[in-house]
Amino acid sequence: MTLVLVVAATVVAGVVTLLGLASTVAGRRIGLLHLAGAGVLEALLVVQAVVAGIAMAGGDAPADTPTFLSYLFGVLLIPVAGVLWARSEPTRWAGTILAVASAAAGVMVWRLLQLWEATGA
Repeated sequence: MTLVLVVAATVVAGVVTLLGLASTVAGRRIGLLHLAGAGVLEALLVVQAVVAGIAMAGGDAPADTPTFLSYLFGVLLIPVAGVLWARSEPTRWAGTILAVASAAAGVMVWRLLQLWEATGA
């Protein structure tokens, strides 16, 4: 786990959250900009997962590995589920769905970092 990727994912998640809320306030559905932001977020999360997987394969594992892997798998699914649900929502609330999914992903990456850095003491 690297702090740089965690911060980058948090910033992108924050931007996507703000975009989603802005589209809700404007009464509009999500557009290409929202999808691109969610795609960048997902790409950062996949890179983070690969980095964590390589580190774990090298013997550097978190103290609570099952919880860490659950969070890692879950954070990869949240933006995808948010986009799919938001795209199927015909009302202005699609932006809110995407905003909540992005905010959850932003929080989860910090929890992943906490789990990674825990000493198990």
